[in-house]
Amino acid sequence: MAVLLRLGDTDDLAEIVEGLIAGADAKQPTAPETAERWRTLAHNIGDSLDLLPRPTE
Repeated sequence: MAVLLRLGDTDDLAEIVEGLIAGADAKQPTAPETAERWRTLAHNIGDSLDLLPRPTE
């Protein structure tokens, strides 16, 4: 499945990744499976961000 997100810049997406990781940390004690899924999503998004070309100035 593919998802198209329209954001202002990569900083917005980086903030979403940070939120997923923070949420996973909070969820770990009560729902470790959900926490692991959120971490996997965050890492997959981060890996995709790393593949984007660097902006030129």
